[in-house]
Amino acid sequence: MSDHAKPRFGQPLTGIISFVVFLLLGWATWFLFADPRGPVKTFPYPFVMYLAVMILVGLWQHMLLGDWPFAKLRQPLKGVVLTVVNFLVTLFVIHVVFYRVLGLGFNFLSQSNLDELARTGQAILPTGQALSVEAMKAKHFAQSALVSFVLIGFFTYPVITILFAKWPIRPSNLEQPQAGFAELGWTSLVTLFFFVALIVPFWGGVYGQTLGTSFGMNTPWWGKINGTAHLHWVFGWWEWSIIALFMTANVWRGKPWSLIRLPQPLKGFVSMIGVFAIGYAMALICVQIIPLWIGADTVRQLKAAAPGDAEYLRFLWYHAAEIAGFMLIPFLVWHHYFEDRVPLADRDGWAAFALRTVGVLVAGVVLYVIFYYGNFGRWALGNSHMTDMPSRFIHGESLVWNFWWIIPLLWNDWFFAKWGLFQEDKDHA
Repeated sequence: MSDHAKPRFGQPLTGIISFVVFLLLGWATWFLFADPRGPVKTFPYPFVMYLAVMILVGLWQHMLLGDWPFAKLRQPLKGVVLTVVNFLVTLFVIHVVFYRVLGLGFNFLSQSNLDELARTGQAILPTGQALSVEAMKAKHFAQSALVSFVLIGFFTYPVITILFAKWPIRPSNLEQPQAGFAELGWTSLVTLFFFVALIVPFWGGVYGQTLGTSFGMNTPWWGKINGTAHLHWVFGWWEWSIIALFMTANVWRGKPWSLIRLPQPLKGFVSMIGVFAIGYAMALICVQIIPLWIGADTVRQLKAAAPGDAEYLRFLWYHAAEIAGFMLIPFLVWHHYFEDRVPLADRDGWAAFALRTVGVLVAGVVLYVIFYYGNFGRWALGNSHMTDMPSRFIHGESLVWNFWWIIPLLWNDWFFAKWGLFQEDKDHA
């Protein structure tokens, strides 16, 4: 229906209702599963791991496999079935693929392996003391490593569809599920390349510092580039690259890469370099301007936390990623539920492109102000660490909320084909 759908309540009312509905759904389910005041209390870990893998699996289901094998089911049954399957596959990916299968060779990807090593006294610190099971669980090393894999995958799995037009899988006469699994294999190889280059060295450094040795994994090579060897340098510019990639497919409507008149895969490579350039530039701008508003007390606390401003620099790059997260809901709602509408005659023109870009940035700033200065993270989400302003900036974890918030929107669009908020336009079907 989503290809031939019209807003049930007209515009802009349908878009406004959609925004409110997804906010309330995200908020209610957050209280249920994540909020420390709620029944389950899984924030921040393992909640962030499960939500990250859920989105990645949803991307596989919809973007790669085209909802196979449930594509022909009627709504809302189709959406319900795809949601249940998503949950089950998420559990399988975490507890079987990563913890049990990949865990056969890589302990750093298996929390159950690490916990077992600690339980049997084999996790020995450089001091000769064994790391306790409780301490190992509290550090959630493997859960964080899995999230870092998903971070890479948020870009590398959809980039082949968005910028490479599914090359080299398409054009071809492959049908589902052959086409989807072929693309999953190809994009997993791309994901592995970036994961090894940008993520694994950080975990080599972590285990080298914690357990005193890291012969099996290299340590971060990027420390001299930016002053911090922390993984959050990658988070900063990679998250902004994800934003640029998905804005291409949403409110940018293919621009500016539609200007490139090259065959695939050259067009894809040039476009991807451009997306990375935008992502790094936006992250760098954030790193430069964040000190202007976080306050002297915040800067002082961060600089005192570790020698050589290491914690301060780590925070700047991570907060750049958090700022990027506030752009998710604005561009997704604008595209899917306001239908990219602008007060201009040509919705595909460059003026409309510029207006939506500026609009997304402004909306993201508004959401940022509400979260940190309005302390939404504390009174609405239960983050008790958000007390004074330095604590709000340092411990806000807004990225977790912003990714959870988009799940109801994505599920309604991907799995339910906008069921409930849009209706079939039979005149154009």
